[in-house]
Amino acid sequence: MSDTEEFLAREVIEAFEQRSLKIATAESCTGGMVGAALTDIAGSSTVFERGFITYSNEAKMELLGVSEQTLAAHGAVSAETAQEMAAGALDHSLADVAVSITGIAGPAGGTAEKPVGLVWFGLAVKGTPPMAEKRQFPDLGRASIRQESATTALQLLLGAAQLVRP
Repeated sequence: MSDTEEFLAREVIEAFEQRSLKIATAESCTGGMVGAALTDIAGSSTVFERGFITYSNEAKMELLGVSEQTLAAHGAVSAETAQEMAAGALDHSLADVAVSITGIAGPAGGTAEKPVGLVWFGLAVKGTPPMAEKRQFPDLGRASIRQESATTALQLLLGAAQLVRP
């Protein structure tokens, strides 16, 4: 875990702890890196409710309720899938906020429309519609894209702590 990631994870835990909120994660290309960053911090059990690693489309459908139609129409790496992943993580947990990550970490798998480094993030906050955010990270290798993705997800969680209505 990078120093930035550790700092952000501590900030997320503190922000959620202060508001008595719980987090769920739904990770694809990061394979659990966000959950690992949070659980590397002592005391994370007060805020980290659960994490889903849904690397395959089948896992996205079975564990999170992502629709087959969404995957067929938009693909696994899309705003729609990211939103459904985050909403599904919220629906299948006791969390107040869920973040999702789905992207192309490479080195293969990219296309002209969806190049390596494309990552979609979903954010679901209880009581509000899920949101999606797109990032195009430089293709500096798989590890770099995954690290940037985990860091971005932690930043989204930190911002989301303020969105939850008490």
